[in-house]
Amino acid sequence: MGFEVVEVLCARHDAILKPGPSRVRADVADVRVGAARLVLAAPQSFMNESGRPVASVASYFKIELEDLLVVYDDIDLPFGRLKLAFEGGHGGHNGLRSVEAALGTKEYPRLKVGVGRPPGRMDAAAYVLKPFAKAEREEVDFLLEDAADAVEQFLVDPIAAQQSANSRRPPAV
Repeated sequence: MGFEVVEVLCARHDAILKPGPSRVRADVADVRVGAARLVLAAPQSFMNESGRPVASVASYFKIELEDLLVVYDDIDLPFGRLKLAFEGGHGGHNGLRSVEAALGTKEYPRLKVGVGRPPGRMDAAAYVLKPFAKAEREEVDFLLEDAADAVEQFLVDPIAAQQSANSRRPPAV
């Protein structure tokens, strides 16, 4: 979901992700949103090893931790919900575990995109990697737009972005 949010933001700002500098293990796009600078990044690693690319982007582009926003899918959040938090644990998410280790802190903003729990005994990794069902795809597109809105609002007013994102309600199922 994080990659898809980055793709929506790239489309909005006519940006194209390109390989970052050699020490940055991510594809990046550097855009302006009004007066604010937005560095979009898609780590070029396995999700479980995304910490080093995230840290390298923050270091290279001189992004302070409070200005870094990690966007990811969260199976513990109901499908269609968003949650913007300024700190927290990894909650068993291996990508966040890697980010925390690389940054040396749990105190960085993150935007959780709710995908819900896998059905039955389905493996969580298989669940988050499978394409969405046709019936879910329309809601996912709205969700991605709302997540992109939250990212843009975060640039200007992180607290308002948090309030707006956290008030989004999942679709009726």
